[in-house]
Amino acid sequence: MSGRTPESSGQLRLLSLSESLQQHWPEYLMEAAALGIFMISAGAFTALFEYPASFVHQALPNGDVRRAFIGVAMGTTATGLIYSPWGRRSGAHMNPAVTIAFLRLGKIPPCDAFFYIAFQFLGGLAGVLLTALALGQAFTQPPVSYVATVPGPAGHAAAFTGELLIAFVMMGMIVGVSNHAAIARFTGLFAGLLIMGYVTFEAPFSGFGMNPARTFASALPSGIWTALWIYFIAPPLGMLLAAQACLLVKSHDSIHCCKLHHRSDRHCIFCGHGTLHAGVETVAD
Repeated sequence: MSGRTPESSGQLRLLSLSESLQQHWPEYLMEAAALGIFMISAGAFTALFEYPASFVHQALPNGDVRRAFIGVAMGTTATGLIYSPWGRRSGAHMNPAVTIAFLRLGKIPPCDAFFYIAFQFLGGLAGVLLTALALGQAFTQPPVSYVATVPGPAGHAAAFTGELLIAFVMMGMIVGVSNHAAIARFTGLFAGLLIMGYVTFEAPFSGFGMNPARTFASALPSGIWTALWIYFIAPPLGMLLAAQACLLVKSHDSIHCCKLHHRSDRHCIFCGHGTLHAGVETVAD
């Protein structure tokens, strides 16, 4: 397996798997940390609002209202991570499905995609384990149950459809907004708003996974593997469909870097530039 990385000359040089790890390990760790922090936030806020002994849970008897507040918390967390220095450096995928879609679009080398996905799984699991250690049964026992994703009362078909649709819309938004010069800087904000809406309105159908690493992180320590295939198939499929739809109207070269938001003061390992629209190079055709 090999990847390609931008050089100062604008040419792309092949990297081996070991070279990618040696040169890009900070970005990989940032991806792990980002999903880990997201899972800590998800666990903490879900326990705050849903654990029966929580004073917030007792003060808000309406489950729909509590879920909306959790949605706001999770959307805000995601937005903060995307615009954070680490998020701007790694690109803040935080999701194997996002990484796979950008691989299909030719915006991330295979080696980087491999390590991004591996570290996303490790980071998500670390976040869940740390939350369990800190919160104990408020996080590990029902109804929070490690914030595991399981189909709702509408069944598996509804959960699969919901996961497919929310993933398709999310990736479509990312590609569409990040490639529009006038609004590209708002990609992270739109992602956060979508997450708020997904948690509030879609979570009753699928539990809102949209992320295989996020689902695995909860399933492994909890032992809740219910319909795991939905959360491993539907999100990548939905985002790949969005990527393919994009390629029907755009060429690889017309799609910009795979980062959701760039930091302008650091060389980008993907496009070779510090700003989103300055001489972007493609990594695959």
